Amino acid sequence: MPAVARLPGGDAGDGAIDTAPTAVFEALGDPVRRRLLELLVPGEQPAGALVTALQARVRITQPAVSQHLKVLREAGLVRVRAEGTRRLYAVDDAGTAAARAWLARFEDTFAQPLDALATELARGRRERRRAAGTSGAGEDDTAGATTAVRADGDTAEAAGA
Repeated sequence: MPAVARLPGGDAGDGAIDTAPTAVFEALGDPVRRRLLELLVPGEQPAGALVTALQARVRITQPAVSQHLKVLREAGLVRVRAEGTRRLYAVDDAGTAAARAWLARFEDTFAQPLDALATELARGRRERRRAAGTSGAGEDDTAGATTAVRADGDTAEAAGA
């Protein structure tokens, strides 16, 4: 069940904010924890191997690595299983999927303005070709030209080499 914070004055169902992604992104805010997650991408690793890999890059103790792994586990990004006296860690796909799902909400936010910019740049190139008296039939709008947006919002196009 996701963690829920209540806004002041809120009651059940009113003013609730889903904070489940908060723990994930707070856990990923630390470079050591991001590196631990990167080390686990290829597959399950014993705690000792993770400590050794981290110590090759930074000064860190085994207990500190254990604390970082605990934070990743509590955030749902890492799972652990015991094998005798060893602890084997692996990326928890459910935790990373939840983070991806939360971030996916923003994909269209960035894509639409970039698509609109590309359309406007292509329109400007066509208008300049028409004004210059060339038809541009069969030409690729982007072939041989570099387009830049000037500070005044107009585009400048230079012939490619």
